[in-house]
Amino acid sequence: MNPAPAVSVIMAAYNGAALLPATLATLEKQTFSDFEVIVVDDCSTDDTRAVLQAWPDPRVRMIALEQNGGPVRARNHAVAQARGRYLAALDQDDLCLPDRFARQVSYLNGHPDTVLVASATEVLEGARLLPSPHVAHSTPALLRWLLRIENPIVWSSVMLRADAARRLEPFTRPDILYAEDFDLYHRMASLGEIARIDTPLLAYRRHAGGASQRYEEKMLASARQVLESAYAPLLGEQAEPAAALVVEHLMHRQPVPDRAALATLGAYLTTLQQAFLTERTWSAADVRLVRWVTARRWADVSRCALRAGTLTLADALHVRPPHLGLGHNGLEELMWARLIGRARNVRRRYTFAA
Repeated sequence: MNPAPAVSVIMAAYNGAALLPATLATLEKQTFSDFEVIVVDDCSTDDTRAVLQAWPDPRVRMIALEQNGGPVRARNHAVAQARGRYLAALDQDDLCLPDRFARQVSYLNGHPDTVLVASATEVLEGARLLPSPHVAHSTPALLRWLLRIENPIVWSSVMLRADAARRLEPFTRPDILYAEDFDLYHRMASLGEIARIDTPLLAYRRHAGGASQRYEEKMLASARQVLESAYAPLLGEQAEPAAALVVEHLMHRQPVPDRAALATLGAYLTTLQQAFLTERTWSAADVRLVRWVTARRWADVSRCALRAGTLTLADALHVRPPHLGLGHNGLEELMWARLIGRARNVRRRYTFAA
């Protein structure tokens, strides 16, 4: 057997024959070449196995499962067979930029306390390449905070230390389906630092066949489960309703129904942020960034509800939790959002009457 590579790419595949060649081709263009690719085929019914068997790069190895068990179990099979000191996550439909592995290996080599490094991503939607919806600039402190209110990391951009990942049993949990990556980031954060390279090193493909589009309800339920567990030590019995509000209005970006819900969400967010800021002695720059980004998220919540017509301008101005204020919204911006909400309400009433 060849010497162990530095990086093991782990991939679960299912009916990916149409997209796999483009994904694998981006790996051949990597400037860092010391890697293996372990693709676990989860009983595909198309030509996925034929594509993999015919692929000319000997670094690509296929494991064919005899029964379909879902992407989480398939991914865990890949990890069990991985030989590299680093594990690079990659889904069958996403595209790596040429410097991805080189940049992430260099980062992990230079930061021994970091157990996971992700990267910024771009979004490929059809033929359009769109910017990521995630924050443009991050720090380990900000990522650790954002994990408590959203998922700031794209799975296919992740590289982990294999020795740290193997301390988790199982690697990803099948009972947290479609938010198993979000759960993994929380579990990895207990083992060391989480970081992100803010240069896009991956194009995430958004299409109707993607799991996040097909299984949204289950994904949101699993995300609530992850956050409820994270909140329980601080919030106790209030962990469940807090997780429900955060997932619905911060992660899923649905409008809050009324002023009371906005005030409750603001109270939870303030409590969570205050607890986070006292966990460690963060730098002044980290504290400013955490507060600034959280205020931006609060701005999104307010604008979304104003545009939907579920809040009035007085509601948004009245509910102003500490350190969130207007969420960097100017009064003019709030007024425009409210005008949009009023127009939508008029249109809904007109449609109903007709």
